Amino acid sequence: MKSSLENFQKDVQSFTLMTLFSVPILGKNTYTDYPEFLGKIQSLNKKFPSKKSHFGFKELKALGHVVSGISLGIDKNKVAEVLLRPMPQKKKGIPSLLGFSGYYKLHIRDFASIERTLSKLCDKDTVFGMTVDRIRAFESLRKALTTAPPLLMTNFKLPFKLYIDTSGDGLGDALHQFQIINDKPVEGPICFTSRQIKPTSARYQASQMESLCIVWASEKLNYFLERCVSEVITDCTAVK
Repeated sequence: MKSSLENFQKDVQSFTLMTLFSVPILGKNTYTDYPEFLGKIQSLNKKFPSKKSHFGFKELKALGHVVSGISLGIDKNKVAEVLLRPMPQKKKGIPSLLGFSGYYKLHIRDFASIERTLSKLCDKDTVFGMTVDRIRAFESLRKALTTAPPLLMTNFKLPFKLYIDTSGDGLGDALHQFQIINDKPVEGPICFTSRQIKPTSARYQASQMESLCIVWASEKLNYFLERCVSEVITDCTAVK
């Protein structure tokens, strides 16, 4: 497995969430999926240590996430450790906070806009000081981590809905899907992406900014959107 990780990932990615240290099996019917997975492993002449293998769980914790056959959520215990920390009193505490929250940015709507104020504190020439705006950004970031929704496991047989959201601080989007969960139709997020506005586009009009966001989001999420039908949703009348 160490010598052919890339090939192994391609072989099992249709029903697993492949990571460097673990291979959670994603499926609604474990009695069907486990034999299929183990048969695939055997045919590839691969082995897993029995002590590190877990079967029959509805969900598992892996790399700071809670993984199930339906969704990928944030491990609240990991987040709680950060929430117990006091507000940073020195500049060196900011990169640590932003690094941790950035790990979960796919779960957080408009992450780039939220962390924009705090990220400026990392500049070498910026004098450290927790102003009202920075305290508000810090609290918003903590709230975003605690209220971040679980992300649905992608179903490439179903269409996507791409919600576009722009502001003076950044570009943002939310990729959603309608899926049948527990025999009920549910619309939920697949992921959230965002970025800060660059100086070259800071003077764009609303329609231009919205168009820029659509193009950027389409390129960013090309892996999802190129495979099936997608609907773009925007509140900008000029772009509709």
